[in-house]
Amino acid sequence: MIETVETGSSGQPSRFFRTTAGRVGVIACVALVLGSGIGSYFLTRTASDNELKSANLKIVELQNENQRINADNTNKLVAISDLQSQVKSAQAKLTAIMPTENTYIINPNQSILVGDGRLTIGLVGSPTNEAINVNINGKLQSAAAGTVFNIALDPSTSCLVGIQSFDMFKAILTAWCSAVKPK
Repeated sequence: MIETVETGSSGQPSRFFRTTAGRVGVIACVALVLGSGIGSYFLTRTASDNELKSANLKIVELQNENQRINADNTNKLVAISDLQSQVKSAQAKLTAIMPTENTYIINPNQSILVGDGRLTIGLVGSPTNEAINVNINGKLQSAAAGTVFNIALDPSTSCLVGIQSFDMFKAILTAWCSAVKPK
């Protein structure tokens, strides 16, 4: 190993490096620089490890919170779906109890008074695939969905009876009466 020694202006090594204190001072400076570098490295590494650990903990916390929120959203969606189903069921029941004005649901072999008591409409037997048998004021009529009957009760009153739809268990009809306008 070759060592270079700083020389003075006369080409001789400086007096400082020739003394024991000078050599110890140089070694101490080198040791201090190396120690500072190594210490800085480990201090920086520890600080970055702490930041990394902190970030990983935050990620885990956010993942847990995200899972909790997703579960909460799923529960709320189920509750909303259940409530929508209940509302639809309640609306269907309400419509069955109180159908739209002038709309009537008639079961097989049942009759009802409509048009302010002016018409008696009855469903004779069960509906078939193509037609139903309707008794309107004692007159038996066979009709398909969409058929409209114009019933003249007297010269001043006219009634309309329409077959909206039917299935094997019921028929839905509309009926209303109005005064005939003189010409």
